[in-house]
Amino acid sequence: MNPDPARSADPAAEATALLPIRELLSYRLHRVANALSRSAALRYRREYGVSLHEWRTVALLGADEPQAVNQLARLAGLDKAQMSRVAAKLTERGLVEREPGPGRSTQLSLTRSGKALYRGLIGAANDRNEAFLACLTPLEQEVLDSALRKLAAVGRALERAEH
Repeated sequence: MNPDPARSADPAAEATALLPIRELLSYRLHRVANALSRSAALRYRREYGVSLHEWRTVALLGADEPQAVNQLARLAGLDKAQMSRVAAKLTERGLVEREPGPGRSTQLSLTRSGKALYRGLIGAANDRNEAFLACLTPLEQEVLDSALRKLAAVGRALERAEH
């Protein structure tokens, strides 16, 4: 007898019941996110001379500054070393300033030039956001927002369970 009632005793039947990677929700979301990110990266590089990681760093600082390198790395989905390299490039370009924070931390803030860049970038990001959502009805937009909130909560719970 099969100890797991959710699994079939017939391996051929089980194989056909499994979704191929292209139908997995995580894969589909990843593909959509990558397409959105690639188009953003091309536009932000062309119009503002920044990489996608630089854009995210400027956008996160523009929304809430100062921030520690570690916090920015977590919010941007980068490791600390990557964020340190991004921050160094932005600092060299005069867009970000570094200041000592509590303990051994480093706090980052936008300079006047960085704030001007942020206004342009966030305006472009809002334009892109409107273009993405234009293909959805208001009801679809509400459903999408609700679904994304629920999926994010489940994702965080699954991540905590893996630790």
